[in-house]
Amino acid sequence: MGVNAHRAVDIAPQQAYPLEKIIIAVDGYSSCGKSTLAKALAASLQYIFIDSGAMYRAVTHYFLQHQIALDAPDQVETALSNIQIDFKRTENGTFTFLNGQDVEKEIRGMAVSQLVSPVAALSKVRRAMVAQQQRMGQHKGIVMDGRDIGTVVFPQAELKLFVTADIAVRVERRYAELIAKGIETDRASVQKNLQERDHIDSTRADSPLKMASDAVLIDNTNLSKEEQLIMIKALADCRVEN
Repeated sequence: MGVNAHRAVDIAPQQAYPLEKIIIAVDGYSSCGKSTLAKALAASLQYIFIDSGAMYRAVTHYFLQHQIALDAPDQVETALSNIQIDFKRTENGTFTFLNGQDVEKEIRGMAVSQLVSPVAALSKVRRAMVAQQQRMGQHKGIVMDGRDIGTVVFPQAELKLFVTADIAVRVERRYAELIAKGIETDRASVQKNLQERDHIDSTRADSPLKMASDAVLIDNTNLSKEEQLIMIKALADCRVEN
């Protein structure tokens, strides 16, 4: 059943939130469970979840659709001026919309995964997405996950997390996710993709993936989702009280 069949609520940046709410930034490597954690945390705190990775995936999907050359600055700039990304929340979760179209399934496939890091490394793309993300968080009460949320997008975030896990665990998580979505692949391909993305994300010139000096390191290799959520809710409560 498509998202349009459900009652959807636009995530509007201009909506006001109680003053005591904070910004929670969740950074880390691919397939560390950042989005799963951020979604659960946002639901528990009644915050808005913003998947910044989905925004870069949506841009990548658009570039693939329109055959945008990454080494052609004019093409990239024109394409970005025609891209509007929104999130809609339903009883079945939060869905990514590109220019009014639900692209949640399309942006999770291997074609997008193989190109998203080079696209996200482009300065023009990062500037455009960071501007949108900062508008979304201007009233706080959000949990946003990505690669540079605590270092670039929201350096003033009250709680910053950096999530990691062993590569073998990450491969299994990503492989299971793709198979569950009916996307055929193998573990070797998944591992190669993750390692390539790690390298590109960590070495790009514009806002590389790195742990903020005031972030809390979360290694969830041996943590259950429930244990991780309890730990981080306690950290959030401390930040709100202070």
